[in-house]
Amino acid sequence: MTELRIAFLPLTDAAVLAVAREKGFAEEEGLSLDLVRTVSWATLRDRLIFGQVQAAHMLAPLAVAVTLGLSQQAAPLSAPYKLNVNGNMLVMASEFAQALDPDVTARLDDPLGTAHDFAAAIGLWKRKPVIGVVHRFSSHSVMLRYWLASAGVDPDRDVMLRVVPPSLTVEAMRAGEIDGFIAGEPWGSAAVDAGLAEAVAIGERIWRRGVEKVLAFRTPWLEENPDSVDRLIRALARAAAWCDDAENHEPLAHLLSSPRYVDQPAEVILRGLSGGIIPRIDMAPLAMPDFMLFSREATPFPWRSQALWIYSQLVRWKMVDHTPDNAAKAAAVFRPDIFRRALADSDVPLPGASMKLEGAVASPLAVGSKRGELTLGPDRFFDGRVFDPEKIEDFLASF
Repeated sequence: MTELRIAFLPLTDAAVLAVAREKGFAEEEGLSLDLVRTVSWATLRDRLIFGQVQAAHMLAPLAVAVTLGLSQQAAPLSAPYKLNVNGNMLVMASEFAQALDPDVTARLDDPLGTAHDFAAAIGLWKRKPVIGVVHRFSSHSVMLRYWLASAGVDPDRDVMLRVVPPSLTVEAMRAGEIDGFIAGEPWGSAAVDAGLAEAVAIGERIWRRGVEKVLAFRTPWLEENPDSVDRLIRALARAAAWCDDAENHEPLAHLLSSPRYVDQPAEVILRGLSGGIIPRIDMAPLAMPDFMLFSREATPFPWRSQALWIYSQLVRWKMVDHTPDNAAKAAAVFRPDIFRRALADSDVPLPGASMKLEGAVASPLAVGSKRGELTLGPDRFFDGRVFDPEKIEDFLASF
């Protein structure tokens, strides 16, 4: 039995790792998983970089940023597997939300209109709004910037973005340190349940299939241990299919509610899994079946075009210079070659391409696959833009 130490944060989207361990999928591949619960993304990053763990449940932009030398100690990282897409939401203090559309369903269905309402509400608030983000290089932070900027809000001038670990967001709101936050579930739902906040925007409505967490390795370790990497990916692929099965959502919520994982009530965790989101404490759940995906529609496949979209946003906000070398490094973080190698003998559909136009699919689309049938779900951006990974300069010039 090969033991692997994997760091994770207490979030619903750590589900695939927990299920691989608890339901025996890893053991069937000859792996013993030691899942190391971690409070902050900075600590998780350091545990991976300095070899305390072999792999990590990591923010996709953080893996790109570490590889580009933007986040503390530079180190080449590789992400051969995506653990989920979607799964986060922006919640703001109820008093702030009163300045927005009172029809919460309409508010969430119209991200562009809500962004403009949010821009107007900034001037009515008692201070420059302080919005919690879980890390500077998080999917949530990147999406928040993209969304705010669509309404002319400068995220570096008009609001204050403050880094708060996910599990501390609710307490930070209760203490008045932040006016809202964007984070992965179940923390947005926990803030709503506490009567502190209501939902303002849903990640899935900003980018319909927005990349979230990846399984990250130090590149040298990944290359030196191909058999262990492949066995882990096979175990995770089976666990992800289990997680996406609606019949398993309730037992999965109970599993994750354990103190060793998320340590929140199962009924709150279930909302993100089932897509039954309660945006305000006095409302019935809204049905959002695509709120968080683990397996279907090739969710785990690490499209290099998605790594380049992340890179384009880092360039846009002047966090890194755009050069051919930097773009190549960013694209190389996502490893479809390893994904295909690990699952070559499985029944998992394997996309034939490694890049695609991001934001171009408006309705379910059948695409080429090296095995079986593969349908991609809608992946539109809320503003209608399409990202061509071969035309990064044109995309950046469009803003």
